[in-house]
Amino acid sequence: MGPGRSAERAIAAAEAHGAHNYHPLPVVVASAEGAWMTDVAGRRYLDLLAGYSALNFGHRNRRLIEAAKAQLDRVTLTSRAFHHDRFGAFCSELAELCGMEMVLPMNTGAEAMETAVKTARKWGYRIKGVPDGRARIIAAANNFHGRTTTLISFSTDSEARADHGPFTPGFSIVPYGDLAAMAATLDAAPEETVAVLLEPIQGEAGVVVPPPGYLTGVRELTRERNVLFIADEIQSGLGRTGTTFACEHEGVVPDVYVLGKALGGGVVPVSAVVSSREVLGVHRPGEHGSTFGGNPLACAVALEVIAMVRTGEFQRHSATLGERLHRELGLLRGKGVQEVRGRGLWAGVDIDPSRGTGRQISERLMDRGVLVKDTHGATIRIAPPLVISEEDLAWGLDQLRTVLAE
Repeated sequence: MGPGRSAERAIAAAEAHGAHNYHPLPVVVASAEGAWMTDVAGRRYLDLLAGYSALNFGHRNRRLIEAAKAQLDRVTLTSRAFHHDRFGAFCSELAELCGMEMVLPMNTGAEAMETAVKTARKWGYRIKGVPDGRARIIAAANNFHGRTTTLISFSTDSEARADHGPFTPGFSIVPYGDLAAMAATLDAAPEETVAVLLEPIQGEAGVVVPPPGYLTGVRELTRERNVLFIADEIQSGLGRTGTTFACEHEGVVPDVYVLGKALGGGVVPVSAVVSSREVLGVHRPGEHGSTFGGNPLACAVALEVIAMVRTGEFQRHSATLGERLHRELGLLRGKGVQEVRGRGLWAGVDIDPSRGTGRQISERLMDRGVLVKDTHGATIRIAPPLVISEEDLAWGLDQLRTVLAE
């Protein structure tokens, strides 16, 4: 069977037997390394998506693969019914990286977000003194925090919500970046509000950066009103924007970090809620948990991720190449690009409709050996692995210029 036929069969099998909750580009990846992926026909593609930041350290990063292999030879899963020798180190080192005290590990980003919601409510009832059943959380319009029933209950994305009701109550939505609206909503029920939940940069919305001073303002508003500030750094954290956390761009430290994606190094799903002892100390045995959360294999990989982040190498590389990325994308305004947003090695690029949809541009780039993904019709997201070389990034941007000029 030829490689072309092999790809066709793989796609046909996926279409026939896989639920259609995604609409992937018609490429079938067989192997990958660094910033490059290779399909079943042997053709190489530059990865400018990095698994939505899950692959910040590149495909098959040597340090992470070796950490996983070493752990595979020892123990992979115990469940939290027992202690294991990697758990304590993982929790203490992640807490230290975040400047916090305690860690509650989970697996996926959505699980961590659900954990953050439950934690905020429990903190509200046990610490703040909110009347039972009255806890309220404020979120931002156009957010993306996951697709569980509770998380889509405070989404404004009609596709995510369609046919999934009834929805979980207890959430208020305000415009992203609007401090006045945030203050008014906080003051509408200050004694019942337990948390403000935000992405420091909105990813799925198109890499939307809030106005200068917004995160600082939210931090002040929440502190004054005894409300938790929860930062969803699942996509933006661990080097993506040129700093360890995107909140650092305004010198803000939230009450709670929610982490995922890159924490597992592109090897295993690892997520975590990281906070103070006062906040995470509200949990008691049996009230919340996960069979796989904090398993030995996950902890081994995540410990290596933490060690790599501590060097600052990836943050510096993201900041330096990010300047070139945004400078060169900015030159495309009026030449097929309407707007560019983002920070570090993360950009949302709004395509001029006269040049095609985001999906069409993504497909044309695929034909030229570059992989990106569209969102909301007219936008493509660029988020390469943080190990990408300057030469490879320049080549990828050249392909985008060519596609837009065609």
